[in-house]
Amino acid sequence: GRRQADKGHYRLLREDLQQPLAGLLAIWLPNDHGDEQAAWLRERFPQRLWLGVELHRGADDDARLDKLLALASHLRLPPVACGDVHMHARGRRALQDCMTAIRNHLPVSEAGAYLFPNGERHLRTLEALQGIYPQALLAETLKIAERCRFDLEQLKYQYPRELVPAGHDPASWLRHLTEQGIARRWPNGASAKVRKQIGRELELIAELGYESYFLTVQDIVAFARGRKILCQGRGSAANSAVCFALGITELDPDRTNLLFERFLSRERNEPPDIDVDFEHERREEVIQYVFTRYGRQRAALTAVVSTYHGAGAVRDVAKALGLPPEQVDVLANCCGRWSDQAPSAERLEEAGFDPQSPILRRVLALTDELIGFPRHLSQHPGGFVISEQPLDTLVPVENASMAERTVIQWDKDDLDAVGLLKVDVLALGMLSALRRSFDLIHALRGGKRLSIASIPSEDPATYEMISRADTIGVFQIESRAQMAMLPRLRPQKFYDLVIQVAIVRPGPIQGDMVHPYLRRRNGEEPVAYPSAELEKVFERTLGVPLFQEQVMELAIVAADYTPGEADELRRSMAAWKRHGGLEHHRERLTRGMLAKRYEADFAARIFEQLKGFGSYGFPES
Repeated sequence: GRRQADKGHYRLLREDLQQPLAGLLAIWLPNDHGDEQAAWLRERFPQRLWLGVELHRGADDDARLDKLLALASHLRLPPVACGDVHMHARGRRALQDCMTAIRNHLPVSEAGAYLFPNGERHLRTLEALQGIYPQALLAETLKIAERCRFDLEQLKYQYPRELVPAGHDPASWLRHLTEQGIARRWPNGASAKVRKQIGRELELIAELGYESYFLTVQDIVAFARGRKILCQGRGSAANSAVCFALGITELDPDRTNLLFERFLSRERNEPPDIDVDFEHERREEVIQYVFTRYGRQRAALTAVVSTYHGAGAVRDVAKALGLPPEQVDVLANCCGRWSDQAPSAERLEEAGFDPQSPILRRVLALTDELIGFPRHLSQHPGGFVISEQPLDTLVPVENASMAERTVIQWDKDDLDAVGLLKVDVLALGMLSALRRSFDLIHALRGGKRLSIASIPSEDPATYEMISRADTIGVFQIESRAQMAMLPRLRPQKFYDLVIQVAIVRPGPIQGDMVHPYLRRRNGEEPVAYPSAELEKVFERTLGVPLFQEQVMELAIVAADYTPGEADELRRSMAAWKRHGGLEHHRERLTRGMLAKRYEADFAARIFEQLKGFGSYGFPES
């Protein structure tokens, strides 16, 4: 029904219900064509059709109930109590009316035809329901509930099979492509370190059943490279040697010691997440390739649930309550765009409003209720779900507002909860700028074309320019904060830039890590390590924890965490300010460090630094 209609609408026809519907139950709300509709529905839903009875404490409830019970008897259908619930409590009636007016682009004063006549469409206790509906109709709801045994765990998701040629299974084909990549990346042969890492990764990928996911991402990247579209994998996927061999990322595992468990682990119990950036001017070619290869029946973009913040909420509520447009604009400007609070009385007075005005107090009260509510579904910038079977057998799908695009009505958290894998096809404007730069250099100088991989990473003249903060237009280091730090840190090599980007973040600043690092870098403070094993973890950042991977390594080395448990610590750090959940690691971390003969003061100091690190720390990759 969604796919056959414009975004936000349904168009479901009788012929759409001709297929077998054995697992579906139906509740019918009768209209003026009762007999004919009932006969057709009974045929399509034998022993699975009920006549719905909705009572909302209107003046005609008794007559309506008698009429519907008589109709149910005439049509030989069991009647069942229905609620048509629109709010959890009667007190939300004003917000319900306001949102109805917003949805219909009308002020509440003109939306009467769309508003309910009373506030009775709310959740009720069993006792309250027994005062409205006959017991037999309530008993029928339990019979329906008893038959509704579907669980989301029953969704059987499979990745597309067409990427695997005859004679191979996903595991063997992934290994084959990885071996090809090893030969390409290391023409003189991969080191023993890399070979061991790739073998361990392939073993875990096969154990968790994610081979097809890696094959899908590799196929998309290979298409882009074949069309000369610049692309680059980023984020924790750069911790994977397999991703490097497949050409998805560009971080050579032979030059780094990054933790694969930051990307994928047994304990995490969630799918890997590979983000790939493409030239923003050509990303649509990649998106349409995915839709063409798999069809819109089997490929769709993930949704993003956009919620109300202060400015948007106060603007919509003020319009619905009939404030003049010029006042609506001024009132909205009293809120921060992403603020989750209505404007203060002081701010309102500054803007010329009377905070005690009844209409304004009404606007602000409803704004407070509306903030945080879902506002609309929009498209994820490029998160695809691709399936072997039609997606509408697994998830709700609708047409996007953009032509030739299909969107799943679930967001990334919903998909993670049910184990559906997402492939991120993202756009990055800087890649388009790099493409134009490569074209310009080739046109002026000729010779071999430059690529991301062939740009010299240790050019002294470039680092001298960067150290002068001459970086306007340079990706990641062009902000005022970055430019202020550059002359102090004076990057001289590529890894210095990694530290530069990571250190200008709230996490290192709140954790008091910036000044110690700069003093040690400038030789003004000695670098000391609590142990030789932690020296290996923190040597590259002069004893200062800057990266998420270092926190994980610390937990593994100093407190006997497994790699998967260390990743759980990282995730708890990222979410503790919103959801808590970090404190239980205090005792575990402290106990483990004391057992390894670290000082209690050092363990306590490390834990407090981790809390400051919080959700602001960068992955080293």
